[in-house]
Amino acid sequence: MELQALPSRIGQVRRIVSAQLRYWHLDSLIDRAALGVTELLTNVHLHATPDKTCTVEIELLLDRLTVSVRDHDPRLPVVDDAAPLATCGRGLAMVAAMSESWGARPDGESGKVVWFSLPAAAPAPTVTARPPRRLVEEVPAAAFAEVDHAVALGGPQPAPARSAVAG
Repeated sequence: MELQALPSRIGQVRRIVSAQLRYWHLDSLIDRAALGVTELLTNVHLHATPDKTCTVEIELLLDRLTVSVRDHDPRLPVVDDAAPLATCGRGLAMVAAMSESWGARPDGESGKVVWFSLPAAAPAPTVTARPPRRLVEEVPAAAFAEVDHAVALGGPQPAPARSAVAG
């Protein structure tokens, strides 16, 4: 999708990426993908010249999700060591920390692509544990014959069984 990397649009793209990952049943990747795309779009907003137009692509191949942002600024990003009290400058370091891999490459004469990838292994099937099988001892029929069937006829008798089903 092509867009202007403005703060209001960055939130919209984050929601679109999250919805697509839900559709692909990759809910476990939503937080990291949303963080990564936010950081890459913020870099376009803060640093790209001559304009803030960019394209976001998400691609799922085999067991890897790749998110890329293409802009019209040929300067490749540099990971800086942010000062301890700095309020910016940590975006690419966060992308590097939360992703499996990331990078930047020139794109034609006047642009670049910055990307990151996340492992997207298929979720393991849910397995319900069966209770262990119990071995049943054989009981000789004679043991059942020893049950006392005597019923006191003078005492109270149990009520007959009734069905809750009409008819």
